[in-house]
Amino acid sequence: MTLTLDGISKVVDGEVHIHPADLTLAPGTMNVLLGPTLAGKTSLMRLMAGLDAPATGRVLWQGQDVTGMRVQDRAVAMVYQQFINYPSMSVYDNIASPLRLQGKGKGEIDRLVRETAGMLKLTPMLDRKPLELSGGQQQRCALARALVKGAGLVLLDEPLANLDYKLREELRLEIPRIFEESGAIFVYATTEPEEALLLGGNTATLWEGRITQFGPTPEVYRRPADATTARVFSDPPMNFLTATKRGDRLVFGDGQEVPAMGALKALGDGAYQMGFRPNHLEIERHGEEVMGFDATLSVTEITGSETFVHLDHHGARWVGLIHGVRDLEIGTGLRVWLDPAHVYVFGSDGALVAPASYAQAA
Repeated sequence: MTLTLDGISKVVDGEVHIHPADLTLAPGTMNVLLGPTLAGKTSLMRLMAGLDAPATGRVLWQGQDVTGMRVQDRAVAMVYQQFINYPSMSVYDNIASPLRLQGKGKGEIDRLVRETAGMLKLTPMLDRKPLELSGGQQQRCALARALVKGAGLVLLDEPLANLDYKLREELRLEIPRIFEESGAIFVYATTEPEEALLLGGNTATLWEGRITQFGPTPEVYRRPADATTARVFSDPPMNFLTATKRGDRLVFGDGQEVPAMGALKALGDGAYQMGFRPNHLEIERHGEEVMGFDATLSVTEITGSETFVHLDHHGARWVGLIHGVRDLEIGTGLRVWLDPAHVYVFGSDGALVAPASYAQAA
């Protein structure tokens, strides 16, 4: 049940929505499409499903070219952010509806409905109407209707975005279990790096209609191929500063000069972009081999147990995620610290030169 995208692209009214892309999804895998809004996630899914025809390239299913095949004739199921159930039907009849369209017998329909309902913990609710269910239960009903078809490819387009936090956490944990039991290829679109990490499997990062990297999720997170991928796979986005290596010194864009520390000592002389995730920026000094920067505090956001600090570092906007509730004065100078073990190094073209040493050890 391999799905292959061979050089496919999408162009609408002369505007490129998906640049030529190659992607192969193996049988029984969870695959996450990660990117901001308008990155191309839904457009790519519609090409996979056959809802849209590509401008170039082919879609192969089990080695067969299905590019021109109608979506009704493909083994595909899709669940959208705005989940859809038939309100006048019971949960049982909602799940059974695609099987009836397939002309299945009554006994087989009953068996498949009950098996799928059990997988999604819907058995006690089969006689209820969708509007009698919670949001999470309604979404599970929509998932069950997609899975019961026996589709080899299940596309989930931000399926949890409209649910409250608790329901989203519950379903995030359940979906990998459901995926393992079904054996289908799952493709799951999200804007949230945390969701991609929780789901595991593989991740394709998207930016402005391009697939920037595809591979096992932990590998893409720890070793982003370029600065764009690193920015996509970080929430808030990765912070950056320019630096020049000169001998045993690092000179930053603001003229600050510090000794090259840790793995940064091994860099060759030249200009670089250095990136670090918000959770690695600290406002207290820990250890001797750390780099200090002076910034101006612009905004603070208290989330409960953590505080986001928004900083201006010589015109560059940085965000730090600091543990605890901090009473900090807006507009004042703030000394922040960064362990070089947490620094990613990119070339002037944005390509990865060296991953952070902590990520290599993980």
